[in-house]
Amino acid sequence: MASFTKITSHAVVITAENIDTDQIIPARFLKVLDKTGLGKSLFCDWRYLPDGSDNPDFPLNYPASQGAQVLLAGDNFGCGSSREHAPWALVGWGIRVVISTSFADIFKGNSLKNGLLPVVVTQDVYKKLLAAVKADVKAQISVDLEKTELTLPDGSTVKFPIDGFAQHCLLNGIDQLGYILSFEDKIKSYETAHTYAS
Repeated sequence: MASFTKITSHAVVITAENIDTDQIIPARFLKVLDKTGLGKSLFCDWRYLPDGSDNPDFPLNYPASQGAQVLLAGDNFGCGSSREHAPWALVGWGIRVVISTSFADIFKGNSLKNGLLPVVVTQDVYKKLLAAVKADVKAQISVDLEKTELTLPDGSTVKFPIDGFAQHCLLNGIDQLGYILSFEDKIKSYETAHTYAS
């Protein structure tokens, strides 16, 4: 996966609370074995009209949303089933950061393992972000993973929490297996030193 250091972007805003993973990526798209192309199915049932055309009233389809790498989401984002396809679809569309007041634990864990950074903020910070984006749809939000720092459009900064191991993996663009494989030489040396004849 792509490494994550610092991202500055405008935001897509979807403020509905308790958005579950079946809304993020409906179950009928879970048969795939590859992440490729899942971005087009992100929020499929909200994003498209019955005839398959874009729903002009859904935020992902707003002209101003195009190219956004940040999603400003409602409380308890990613609740429901544990499908990894949800962060896959978000990343596939181009989202690298989701900012909310809370996330479902399994979704949060899956996101961190798949190149998507969930950033938890207080209600006050959330309201400031929402007001700034409503005032200017191209308002820029910066996320510095190394400093664990969020910069709001007004230039103010706040810290955000993240597990140290997840931070390390995101900064280096590796998952848990990639982390283990980074010690491959040491593992081989250990195995060589501890090989016994049968």
